Amino acid sequence: MKDRIVSGMRSTGKLHFGHYLGVIQNWVKLQHEYESYFFVADWHALTTKYDKTENLKQDVKDVVMDWLACGIDPEVSTIYVQSLVPEIAELNIYLGMVTPQNWVERDPTLKDMAKILRTKEGANSQISYGLMGYPVLMSADIMMFNATAVPVGSDQVAHIEITRDIARRFNNIYKTEFFNEPKPLLNNCSLICGLDGNKMGKSFQNDIKISDTEEVTAKKIMSAITDRSRMRKDDPGHPEQCEVAFKYWEIFGSDEQIGTVRCECEKGLRGCADCKRQLGTVINEKFAPIREKRRYYEEHPEEVTKIIKEGSEKARREARKILDEVRNIIGMY
Repeated sequence: MKDRIVSGMRSTGKLHFGHYLGVIQNWVKLQHEYESYFFVADWHALTTKYDKTENLKQDVKDVVMDWLACGIDPEVSTIYVQSLVPEIAELNIYLGMVTPQNWVERDPTLKDMAKILRTKEGANSQISYGLMGYPVLMSADIMMFNATAVPVGSDQVAHIEITRDIARRFNNIYKTEFFNEPKPLLNNCSLICGLDGNKMGKSFQNDIKISDTEEVTAKKIMSAITDRSRMRKDDPGHPEQCEVAFKYWEIFGSDEQIGTVRCECEKGLRGCADCKRQLGTVINEKFAPIREKRRYYEEHPEEVTKIIKEGSEKARREARKILDEVRNIIGMY
């Protein structure tokens, strides 16, 4: 039996390059090494956007289409929607009963989400009960399938610690060794900044989406920040001071291309506009197969619905087995 991993994304709609490089690319590799469960976290989306649900169903489909286009294989991995596995909600109740309040309050992810909420809605905005319980629900997501590992970035290790703590506490209280204490499975994927040099994000309007057309991608790349100290086309450039464009070259270009860009930039033989036009072409070529595959799923939405339904049913069958054992351990009727 392979070790099992569980990981998910909030249903935020069409995904961007940051999602691809930081998460999906790693999942595509890991799915062949682990028994993999990947879910769209639509309940988690409600923790901060409970009043903005008009596009929720389409957002779920957009996330899944991007996964499929990038190479997540439903014949290899289990793809499911969180709310279509109600057993997670029941497990969340049991875990909430054994989780001390201060564990939840000190969770760094919750603190970050609360800070973002207050920035958007004002200092007096109220944190909902659902948002307060986010760390426990996240733990239920992982423990529902008794994962042995969770793929995360280095900034999310603390995110997994509370799940390990809850699993250990459950085992201690009920004198069992049933739940694994999942380990963080660190990825070493490339990180990409937004077009303005800040963190890439849909809400910041500085992202390039996986599903963007070639024309949109090329236009967005032309807006990327370069070397602010360079005034004229033939001025010697400073690739290390190029805030966005050269960083993209280092991610998407070949070693030969990166070397050429660096040399020509430093000698003043390459203008920033020409450099970004070529960069847009390179990026579009890289994502052409992914975008072609995504267009296929856009034109065949019934296949996406079928994949979601079958994956969620498969996930629910496994969740039922785990939950039956949990109920038995606790002593529920």
